[in-house]
Amino acid sequence: MKTLLHALLLLPAFLTAETLRTDLCIYGGTPAGIAMAVRAAREGLDVVLVNRHDHLGGILASGLGVWDTQWEGRRAPIYDEVRQAIFDHYRTTYGEDSPQYRDALPGKSGHSNGKFESRVAEKILTECVAREPRLRVLRRRLPKSMQRGGRLLRSMVLQTTQGEPAETIEASAFADCSYEGDLLPLAGVPSRVGRESRAEFNEPHAGRILVQSVRERPPHLDANTVALQATLKLRPFSGYQTILPDARAGEGDRLVQAFNYRTTLTSDPANRLPVEKPADYDPEALKKLEFGSLVQPLPNQKIGWNRPQLVGPHQDYVEGDWTTRQRVMDAHWNATLGLLWFLQNDPSVSPERRAFFGRLGLARDEYADHGHRPHEFYVREARRLVGRSIFTQHDASLADGIRRAPLHPDSIAITEWYLDTHACSQDRSGNSLDEGKMMLHHETFPGQVSYDTLLPAELDNLLVPVCLSSTHVAWGTIRLEPTWMQIGESAGVAVALSHASGVAPAQLSRETLTRELARRHTLLAFFNDLDVGSDDPRVTAAQYFATRGFYADYNARLDEPLTEALAAVWNQGFARLQAGKLDPSALARSVHQTTTQDSPSAGTTRGDFLLDLWQRLVQP
Repeated sequence: MKTLLHALLLLPAFLTAETLRTDLCIYGGTPAGIAMAVRAAREGLDVVLVNRHDHLGGILASGLGVWDTQWEGRRAPIYDEVRQAIFDHYRTTYGEDSPQYRDALPGKSGHSNGKFESRVAEKILTECVAREPRLRVLRRRLPKSMQRGGRLLRSMVLQTTQGEPAETIEASAFADCSYEGDLLPLAGVPSRVGRESRAEFNEPHAGRILVQSVRERPPHLDANTVALQATLKLRPFSGYQTILPDARAGEGDRLVQAFNYRTTLTSDPANRLPVEKPADYDPEALKKLEFGSLVQPLPNQKIGWNRPQLVGPHQDYVEGDWTTRQRVMDAHWNATLGLLWFLQNDPSVSPERRAFFGRLGLARDEYADHGHRPHEFYVREARRLVGRSIFTQHDASLADGIRRAPLHPDSIAITEWYLDTHACSQDRSGNSLDEGKMMLHHETFPGQVSYDTLLPAELDNLLVPVCLSSTHVAWGTIRLEPTWMQIGESAGVAVALSHASGVAPAQLSRETLTRELARRHTLLAFFNDLDVGSDDPRVTAAQYFATRGFYADYNARLDEPLTEALAAVWNQGFARLQAGKLDPSALARSVHQTTTQDSPSAGTTRGDFLLDLWQRLVQP
């Protein structure tokens, strides 16, 4: 009997039983959740990934159709792996010279850092999960409650999407990778919904805001800032915006930016399904909706339709139950089908536009078990964690005294998309955009995401890679799938390291985490002239030291001669680092002052000098 009991205790976590015991439980089969789960499983942890419905991949598998990133280079292993696998799929399935492969490749400008069909993204991501023997997926499950013990979450009770009781999961660590942040209230963790006031964090674009698009640089935008931003090797976007006077400008509220479906349309007659005129068809209401924002061409004669938005009804979704959320999603889907019918048939629509939309219909081979409606709603903003650190607009803007954004020694990922927020209300003034909408192309700079933005103050074993701690304005540069995938993978590394060290994730040494992520080819700091996937050890050194203030701009210049003046500053910074007294921001300002001065060569290159410091650090 004693031997049998001992054997039962050693059984793996993945028993079909009422209670599952595992190392890590993740809620949300989003790309971030998948990246975190796969990384943790590859590091030897037992992982349970819980998903609301049958289909993994989040919005990548539900109509997004494009990698929303201005950076075309490598950024983190699993993101790089998945992106390349999608390219490989089109090349091997259709051929090197096929239109499908050509349409999948990055375009010359705009949003197109590679395009794909939802069914292909789901296939690649699902296969990525299926290859991991330590990773178990529970589908059609929702979190019902969570149990705490002191500063730790102990377990999560699940229910099926029909409401019946399901499993209880006991885990050493938990992660919320849902788009809604639904574990936060169950865990008793504070969160934010809506917009901070302009005064709370001194963010220039916070709170209620009306902006107008202009062709010329507005007076508030410094010419040197615009010129510096133009030197970044990111996909450029044109256009400026100026803030308009408004009696309530800068007021905080609980409004979030608009949602919509990312609908997949096709012009292929063999694959096209026509839409029918809705029973509640209201052309006067439909003609007020935005209909632009198309992602095209997607492979296999498809188009991604990033509209329409119903501004207002979506506010009920954020903290609503799933009955309320379903009502909101249904309203948006009905508007989507209605607007497509309107654009195809209404005489008020120009003949050219009617002809364009008339050749389009729903794609027969997408979301076939869901009425050809995407499985995920495009939730651009929901709850946001109140974490140990908060990412604000300042973290995506130039820091004082240097030519890059503020430094975070516990950086686990980068942001680089422009601060991009959709309408929060339908208010307008003159030629303004809908209130709340802004696209800050020239003000935004690549930032660093602090590990502490994933961690609530009250708990030590809950990580929140998606709905992390950020202000509403700053959210616009975070809320992209490549960024979330990188954050999710870094969170998986953090959980694995904490597990190996016998501590909770919040207690993990930030120094240990940063060094390990640098070794693993994770982009901790953006540079114009580095490939983070390179095996060059100088790149690893530059990534690490960029989080410690050794760089004051976005150019690594590893092969350039090191000056004596900069060598002296770097040596001083290294000594402070070893003594535990380094102020990265102060060091970066000293570096900036030094690099503007002429100085003799130190007899080595910048890269070789940093590599020597790195080796001294990790091999004392």
